[in-house]
Amino acid sequence: MFGNHPDTVPLGETDVSFLDTTLRDGEQAPGVSLSPDEKADIARKLDTARVEYIEAGSACTGPGERETIERVTSLDLDATVTSFARGVKGDVDLALDCGVDGVTIVVPGSDRHIETKVGTTRDAVVHDTAELVEYAAGHGLWVEVIGEDGSRADLDFLERLGRASFDAGADRVCYADTVGHATPDHTLAAVSRLADLGPTSVHTHDDLGLAVTNALVGVAAGADLVHGTVNGVGERAGNVAIEEVAVALDHGYGVETLDLTKVYDLAQAVAKATGVSLAPNKAVVGENAFTHESGIHTDGTLKDDRMYEPYPPEKVGRERRLVLGKHAGRAGVEAALSEHGVDVDDDELSAVVERVKELGDRGKRVTDADLLTIAEEVQGRERERTVELLDLTAASGGGTPTASVRLRVGDEERTAAGTGSGPVDAAVTAVEAALGSAGGAQLDSYHVDAITGGTDAVVTVEVEMSRGDRTVTTTASDTDITSASVRAMVDALDRLLAHEPERVLADD
Repeated sequence: MFGNHPDTVPLGETDVSFLDTTLRDGEQAPGVSLSPDEKADIARKLDTARVEYIEAGSACTGPGERETIERVTSLDLDATVTSFARGVKGDVDLALDCGVDGVTIVVPGSDRHIETKVGTTRDAVVHDTAELVEYAAGHGLWVEVIGEDGSRADLDFLERLGRASFDAGADRVCYADTVGHATPDHTLAAVSRLADLGPTSVHTHDDLGLAVTNALVGVAAGADLVHGTVNGVGERAGNVAIEEVAVALDHGYGVETLDLTKVYDLAQAVAKATGVSLAPNKAVVGENAFTHESGIHTDGTLKDDRMYEPYPPEKVGRERRLVLGKHAGRAGVEAALSEHGVDVDDDELSAVVERVKELGDRGKRVTDADLLTIAEEVQGRERERTVELLDLTAASGGGTPTASVRLRVGDEERTAAGTGSGPVDAAVTAVEAALGSAGGAQLDSYHVDAITGGTDAVVTVEVEMSRGDRTVTTTASDTDITSASVRAMVDALDRLLAHEPERVLADD
């Protein structure tokens, strides 16, 4: 994009690292609050993915936040663990008390922040920052200085602030597009000036949809550290998503940063902990990123798996999925049936494709269970169930939610009870207890839709479950959400276990 610009460096010759701020800036997204256990779990996964810097929080926030930071610093990670600090000595002292390796010192960069927010002067900011950097560095901390709102700051002042920071002992400075204001040309101009002074980072937000672009331009301009969050979670439109920058650098420029095979697991963990679901069309980690429905695309993908994908899903710990709907073609339907061990002749395939398209035309997503049912009906086969739900009772009033189930497993009946955080969770626990180790499937997604109105609304529950390298999607509808959920999950388990009934029947 800017490869021939005089202020850029060849990206393929650049070493780039990440500072992940999911635990600090990401937690500033509305409604997000991470417990110490959740922060520790995410920090471990960040470290496993080879993130070099982890901003564990802001020690100045309060005792609870300091507890979470201390939890992270006690993990003995390979990553450098840092705390966000305002430009005051007390914040650095609190960070030191938490045992962090470094601090990101944030001081006002734009006149809007200098004069209106803080009520000071440019000269005072430069003087006070230099003193604080000397203090932090003198206590053995890795030190980074950020001029907040840098994308709306005077570049001459940013350069002056950066030079004073380096002279005082800072390890690096950071160009911060705090409000997602910057355009790529401005990022190029600002970062190239700072990078001439010393090691420079870039911190971008996505308010204009330019976070990834600005991060890449920042690297091209000389930055060697990118701030970001997993999934781009963060305030307003979010921070730059580190997995997107990492894949873009790897695929587009041959620059290796993270262990990309770990990013999907990391993305799922952060989505679960924050409660911020992944958009289906989210790059890299969204459900649809490696999912194909169109008959033309499916046929092409089956002939050449690179036909309609820029890079293989295995690169980022994913698997390719072929789903069925009104755009389905013969090749895609045949491949989906084959995945479930179902062979069809040409006439049977034509009949299955026609019925799949009919369902798709009615706006219905064709699940794996739908497809298998259609195939059974076309071939005149009766389904032989391995697992069947016979009875379910659940209670949640006045105490711990409990549930009991009665299953038919092969020719025998099994009963079990369970408790959980809610009636659905308790019922699922009971099903797992009844099946024993043979039921060890993973619930990958759970979605509920009300399909009628009123207090007696019918709900449809759709679940996606996997076992080993097999995945199945099923649905069930009922006026009772617990019943619909358990029926859908039992149906999914039955489909997943259909190829190994001996193991299920032998399980105690």
